[in-house]
Amino acid sequence: MQSNLYNDDSKFYKKAAKYWANVPATIDGVLGGYGYISGIDIDGSKVFLNHILSLVNPPNRKLALDCGAGIGRVSRNLLMPYFLKVDLVEQDEKFINTAKQLIGEYNTKLGTLYQIGLHHFKPQKQYDVVWCQWVLGHLSDYDLINFLERCSNNLARRGVIVVKENISPSDEVEYDEDDSSVTRPYRSMLNIFEEANLSLIKSDLQTGFPDGLYPVHMFALTPLK
Repeated sequence: MQSNLYNDDSKFYKKAAKYWANVPATIDGVLGGYGYISGIDIDGSKVFLNHILSLVNPPNRKLALDCGAGIGRVSRNLLMPYFLKVDLVEQDEKFINTAKQLIGEYNTKLGTLYQIGLHHFKPQKQYDVVWCQWVLGHLSDYDLINFLERCSNNLARRGVIVVKENISPSDEVEYDEDDSSVTRPYRSMLNIFEEANLSLIKSDLQTGFPDGLYPVHMFALTPLK
């Protein structure tokens, strides 16, 4: 992948925005045609989140942040049953509008909706859990480190950042020309967390997905003491 794709105003970000602008605001759309894995994904995330909330000093359940929220799939099915309020960050307008509709019975738990890319997003609140899923591949290493640092600085006491992402099975970063994203190897993710001054307190592998998909890892991170 060429370094010029990592510039903030480069085709790396513009091409991704254009791609998602043409994706239908449905579960099948946001999951790239694999909408049927949504339930499996949420079940795996619940197990991981339950572990985090069962720690000796767990995060509170007041406010969560869903990063790259899409149509609110994770907010509605995972975060809102646990937290009093959930804020969403999503740069695509139609996804934001659809999320407002799909939240349904949890509308009283819907917090602030931020229509902005994560490389520009600056948290203004203290979050108990920051959930980042299938979105960080749209950030350059530099922007990802800065984003994680900003989130870390805006965690509430005992707050946790959760990252759930595809992981390259090779030692190389893989670039997707279609949606303008990267898939990083496990070691690269750990290096980025270290650069962002984050400590890995738990990691796990999502199970139950069909063959042929990237391995999906979950990471729980807290600021280095």
